[in-house]
Amino acid sequence: MHAYVRFRTPQGELVELGHGDLIGRLVSARLAIDDPRVSEAHAIVSLRRGELVLLSLRRMFSVRGKPESEAVLAPGMEIELAPDLTLLVEDVRRPDAVLAVESPTLGRRALPSLASLSAGPPLTLGTRFEPEAQAHVWWNGDGWRARMGRGTTRSIAPGDTLRIGGEEVRFSMIALENSTTTRGGLDAPMRIVAWYDGVEIHRQGRPVVTLGGVGARIVSELVAVGGPAEWSVVAREVWKGDALDPDELRHRWDVSLARLRTRLREAGIRADLLRSDGSGYVQIVPTPEDVVEDKT
Repeated sequence: MHAYVRFRTPQGELVELGHGDLIGRLVSARLAIDDPRVSEAHAIVSLRRGELVLLSLRRMFSVRGKPESEAVLAPGMEIELAPDLTLLVEDVRRPDAVLAVESPTLGRRALPSLASLSAGPPLTLGTRFEPEAQAHVWWNGDGWRARMGRGTTRSIAPGDTLRIGGEEVRFSMIALENSTTTRGGLDAPMRIVAWYDGVEIHRQGRPVVTLGGVGARIVSELVAVGGPAEWSVVAREVWKGDALDPDELRHRWDVSLARLRTRLREAGIRADLLRSDGSGYVQIVPTPEDVVEDKT
């Protein structure tokens, strides 16, 4: 099924965008907005793990007054590109299923838009281009493609296999309604260990993800709270020793949270682990299968 998001422009026009479509000032953009406050390529719609996501390019956008570099699109959401220039999300249609990768080491998981498969041992899947990886698999907007080392590029379809470091990697479809956060679904269960100045995220068959610095302290504060917390309360704990005015505190928070989200995304951590409700509250949202340990 074709995945799309339908935006309503300030002029009342309905425009349908799919994976890879641009929002920007140029007339060549799928959603062209003739306004000097909008960048030539302001944002792009991307299909990631079965969700349609809006990603900022040249400039950030705002959701409920909060600057964002990435947002999972949902009906009723308002995307502010500039003051008094807002797009309303009228409808979002996700695909019925997504392509997954499966092996004895990796388990079964949905493919990110770019995957680097390294033989190891153990076999690992990275979500960025890693030049030394044995294979790369990517989505080009029309289909899935794969390349072994510097070999020939080929198309990938359900049922296809690759052999990497002696291990067979198979591709198949996962129905989204059955894709829960279990080893057989989109994401393996996680064990999150918060030490305050460091955080470890363990997933079976994958390298440990480590966070440090401000990002680790943000996660640790949210783990300690154990539920929704107002951003300013968390921020003042993170920068407790600094005398900051509200504007500087907000700036630090926005920059640090964006960097943390990017780090988690690049590590292949599901987008809804760190959740903001759009009204100033943020929280860590584990699934029933996840284990969270507060070592602070």
